[in-house]
Amino acid sequence: MNHEPRQSRLIICGLIALTGCAAVGPNYQPPKTATSAKWSSDLGGGLSAAPVAPKTFERWWDVLKDPVLSDLIERARKGNLDVRQAEARLRASRAQRGVAKADQFPTLSANGSASRTRSSREAMGSNTGSSRPSLTANNFANSFDASWELDLFGGKRRSLEAASATMQATEEDLRDVLVSLFAEVALNYVEIRSYQTRLAITAANLAAQSEIYDMTRWRREAGLTTQLDVDQARRSLETTRADIPNLRTDLAQAQYQLALLLGEQPGALEQVLAEPKPIPVVPAEVAVGVPADVLRQRPDVRSAERKLAAQTAQIGVAAAERYPKLKLSGSIGLEALQYANLYTASARTAQGLVSAAWTFFDAGRIRQQIAVETAKQEQALSFFQATVLTALKDVESVLVAYANEQTRRAALSEAVKSGQSAFDLARHQYTAGLVDFQTTLDTQRSLLSVQEQLAISDAEITSNLIRLYKALGGGWTSLESARVAAPISLGNKS
Repeated sequence: MNHEPRQSRLIICGLIALTGCAAVGPNYQPPKTATSAKWSSDLGGGLSAAPVAPKTFERWWDVLKDPVLSDLIERARKGNLDVRQAEARLRASRAQRGVAKADQFPTLSANGSASRTRSSREAMGSNTGSSRPSLTANNFANSFDASWELDLFGGKRRSLEAASATMQATEEDLRDVLVSLFAEVALNYVEIRSYQTRLAITAANLAAQSEIYDMTRWRREAGLTTQLDVDQARRSLETTRADIPNLRTDLAQAQYQLALLLGEQPGALEQVLAEPKPIPVVPAEVAVGVPADVLRQRPDVRSAERKLAAQTAQIGVAAAERYPKLKLSGSIGLEALQYANLYTASARTAQGLVSAAWTFFDAGRIRQQIAVETAKQEQALSFFQATVLTALKDVESVLVAYANEQTRRAALSEAVKSGQSAFDLARHQYTAGLVDFQTTLDTQRSLLSVQEQLAISDAEITSNLIRLYKALGGGWTSLESARVAAPISLGNKS
């Protein structure tokens, strides 16, 4: 009884079973990142360490209660060209993972051929000198071929692991683009409203200065003042008027930049932004969570962690080159000299082959390649740690700026009230001849200055809130379902 076929099948099954064994190279372990239990900055100005509500985190711009801003962000999501590039990179990364996954399976192919060969008698070695006709031979064949390189030591599995982690990192990069885009759209929008507010302040002051200028001319004609007061009033009026073109230029440029973020032509937003509106007001209280939340939410941190995982798998890919490679190949088909006999039982053919290859000397090439991938893993770990520190620094910086700007804004608000009262009083006293004109000019300039500073401070507070949500990584979860947290091991330190 012939046991060779059975033994061959057992050997092949055993080799296939080996492909499920542990892969060579280090198994990835997420880096442990210790974080403080609270922020080092004192939370003031309405900030609290309470967890950020999921709905607020997803659509943080809704807290500003500005429907125009919400519409612009939606348009940016659909039209921004950086987002389209990031989406294309993600599609390419997903396809690359598909290639790595396909490498784990056999390759099957179908072949068909038909040939006709004609040879002369002389070519066949006949020297009879007769004029017999040449020989003609036909050959018809169909076959199915298969080949499979067994993943005995996990090189292909590590390659798939690396491709999967790279794809996940690309997903996080797309989300990071969205986080930055939404924040930039909102910052640009606030800047536009700030310029519109400052233009309105300048226009109001220009009207007041025009009244004072007319009043000084009347008083000069009545002999109650000198030409010096008239010239000073005219100088103050024209100086304020000269500020308007610069503000209009800045406003137009901000609108063009916003149109670029939306992926639209310059001037496309003129109708939307033509009506001046106030700067969006921040809510009275803002929850920021704790440092550990930032590491789970920030796409750039999540991306850096996935890139570290991918690079760790690449060490296994390089290490697998040390070990033998085993390849199975085979073919079944039909072959006959006449087409009529091609599909008969006698035309069946079969062939099987097991081949092995092992590089036992390469002058250290594989060892050096493993060292290269290991060094790259160390770089990826350092990059991840630097990204974590940068994320924490970003939030801490904005927390300080937000709280301090609230204090500054309160002082400027009081200054505007006092400045307005002083200017009104100085104007009445000048009309009554109780103070000189220089006093009126000084109080008017001071009022214009603090009014502009207050408008800038209002915009800065709203901008700092936008930067805070950007630093927290807010916004990207509003567009797609995603993992709640990247596989990062976090620990608290007191």
